[in-house]
Amino acid sequence: MSSVFSNAPATMEHYKAAMLLSGVGDAVAYRRGDWEFNFSGPNILKELKEIGGLKKIKAKLPDWPLSDDTILHLATAEGLATGKEGEALLHEVAALYKKGICDMSGRAPGQTTVHGVSQLRPGQEGGYRVAYCPRSGGCGAAMRAMCIGLRYPKPEQLETLVEVAVETGRMTHPHPTGFLGGVAAALFTAYAVQRRPMESWGVGLLSEACPIAKSFVKKAGFAVKETERDWNYFSGKWQSYLDLRGLSNGVGPVIWPDAYGPAERDGAYKSFSFSGWGGSSGHDAPMIAYDALLGAGADWEELMNRAAFHGGDSDSTAVIACCCWGVLYGTKGVPKGNYAKLEYRDRLEKCGEQLYALSH
Repeated sequence: MSSVFSNAPATMEHYKAAMLLSGVGDAVAYRRGDWEFNFSGPNILKELKEIGGLKKIKAKLPDWPLSDDTILHLATAEGLATGKEGEALLHEVAALYKKGICDMSGRAPGQTTVHGVSQLRPGQEGGYRVAYCPRSGGCGAAMRAMCIGLRYPKPEQLETLVEVAVETGRMTHPHPTGFLGGVAAALFTAYAVQRRPMESWGVGLLSEACPIAKSFVKKAGFAVKETERDWNYFSGKWQSYLDLRGLSNGVGPVIWPDAYGPAERDGAYKSFSFSGWGGSSGHDAPMIAYDALLGAGADWEELMNRAAFHGGDSDSTAVIACCCWGVLYGTKGVPKGNYAKLEYRDRLEKCGEQLYALSH
C-alpha cells in the first residue's frame, strides 16, 4: 500500500483530527484494559468481529474510557497551548503531569510514569527533572509527545522540538530509550504536518533528530555520563528496522513479508521489542506506529488493525499512529461513532485549535 497522501497543507481541521483520533486510537485499543492486556492480535480481532467490527464501535463512556496515554498527551498539549517557552514551559508541563496523575482511575498508568511524576517539583529550580533511572526505557514519554510536533512543525524548529521532547520525556523516562521515543513521536507528527514522504521518516529520526538530542543532553549537563552509556540501543534497533523494511536509503520501496496478517504482525512486533511486549518501550512504540502508517495508507480500518489490534502495548502504538494519521487525512473515512462522543473530545479538539494557531 502506498503512503501517498494529499500534499495540501495541514489545516486546523487536520490538527483537531490529530488530537481527537489519537484519543480514539487509545480508547479503542485500551477497551478498559481488556485489549491492551490481551496478548493475541487474532483473539482481539475475533472479539472485535463479535461486537460488529470497528464501524459499530461508539467510543464513549463508560465502555471506552481514555487510558493514561491520552490524559498525559492532553497534559503536554495543554502546557504547550499556553504559549510558554523554555523553563517556564517545562514547569507548566510538570505541573500538568502532576494534575493528570490525579485523573487515573481506571486508566492503568505505568509505574515508571507514576513514580517519575511523584518526583517532579514544578516551580522549584530544576524541579522538572528527576534522577536518572536505568529502568526508564518504556513508552511513557512516546505516548504523550505527538503534540510537540504539532506545536513545532517547521523544519527550522527541529532543535526546539527535540529539546522540548527530551526534557518533557525525561520528566518520567530519563533513559534515552524512553525519551528518544518522545523525540520520535513528536518528530513523526511534525513530518506529517510537513507532508514529508513517509519512507524518509526513520532516516530523519536517526540522521537529523538523534544527533541534536545527543548534543542537547551534553549542553544541558544533566545525567550526561549515564545517558551516553545507554544511548546506542535505541538507534541500533531503529537501524535494524529500517534495514528490514528496505528504508535505510530513505526512499524505499518498503519491503513487506509475504504474509503479514495479525499473527505474523504479533511475531514481528515482539521481535522489535525489548521484552516481548511490542510497543511497550520507547523505541518500538513509535516503530510499530510507523510500521502501521506505512502499511495502511489512507485506510482507517487497516491502520487500526495494524496499530491498535495487536498483542502488544496496543493503546500506546495506536495513540501515536492515529495522531499522525489524523494530521495526514483528517477524519475522512472514520466512522462518526468512533469519535462523536469520545471522552474529553472538547479538550482534545481545543488543543488542536490552539496548537494550530501557535504553530502559525
